[in-house]
Amino acid sequence: MAAKLRKGDKVIVLAGKDKGKTGEISSVDPKAGKAVVDGVNIAVRHVKQSQTTQGGRTPKAMPIQLSNLAFVDKNGKATRVGFKIEGDKKVRVAKTTGDVI
Repeated sequence: MAAKLRKGDKVIVLAGKDKGKTGEISSVDPKAGKAVVDGVNIAVRHVKQSQTTQGGRTPKAMPIQLSNLAFVDKNGKATRVGFKIEGDKKVRVAKTTGDVI
């Protein structure tokens, strides 16, 4: 199945503690159905000091369920993603505006 949300897409969070926040997808795990969004679902991780890195508490973006994310269209609104065949290519389309993503 083709991916509706991909790396680099601007998305908005629909549910959870970060509801309403927007960010860009930095990585997607389609097998687990999760994505890491910059600035969303931040957790503090404790890192042990080594010779090369400074230890301490570092904020890290954790994966969030794909069903809790929606693509942001050009108007800044949440939209669903559909597919359309243009010529011989399958392209993603924003459902609200009909624009090719």
